Amino acid sequence: MSTIKEVFKTDFVFLAVVHVQDAPQALENALIAHHEGADGIFLINHAISHTDLIASYCTVRERCPDLWIGINCLDLGRDAIHIVPLDVQGLWADDGEIDETAASLEEAEAFRAARLDRRWHGLYFGGVAFKYRAQPADAGKAAVQSARFVDVITTSGPKTGAPPSVEKVSRMKQALGRHPLAIASGITPENVREYMPFADCVLVATGISRSERWLDPGRVHALAMALGK
Repeated sequence: MSTIKEVFKTDFVFLAVVHVQDAPQALENALIAHHEGADGIFLINHAISHTDLIASYCTVRERCPDLWIGINCLDLGRDAIHIVPLDVQGLWADDGEIDETAASLEEAEAFRAARLDRRWHGLYFGGVAFKYRAQPADAGKAAVQSARFVDVITTSGPKTGAPPSVEKVSRMKQALGRHPLAIASGITPENVREYMPFADCVLVATGISRSERWLDPGRVHALAMALGK
């Protein structure tokens, strides 16, 4: 299993998030992200089915064979492991669904078995202390519990467009040590450097967009520049 730094060959990874409407819109946003300095993209389905999301992914993959592309099937979560094309390079689930209960750990083992059975070699981004979900009493401890099954622990602020506190991120990273940590809300070109000492990756939509469906080339470029890309 590869680590995020082995995959991207960089100390800090910037992934642009595209809220997919259809294949042409996904492709145009993918090209913006690629040309303006993002390390890769995540395609996510707020308004379409996972079937349409995967069809859009296939269009983008055909046109952008060298671009790192992950997907987040909001209507499936981590169960998307059973249907994602094997050339999808990342799978993101807002809720990693891992706690100390036996049922949770059994389901996590089933996910791990499924990815091995399918021979899927991408990176799994699993949510911990994520927005709009019950928050753990100790985010650092929750992150460590999930790290056995999640390649990139992924956290967020309290809502879309709101960053987590630097204290929360630093506590989680201190608990995780070298295990990768990503932030998936509220990051902008103006604040990203505050988080660089405590995270390994950012997944960014609102902070680099001109609308819900369209990335802003200037904002994408500004974030890449802030990261020294």
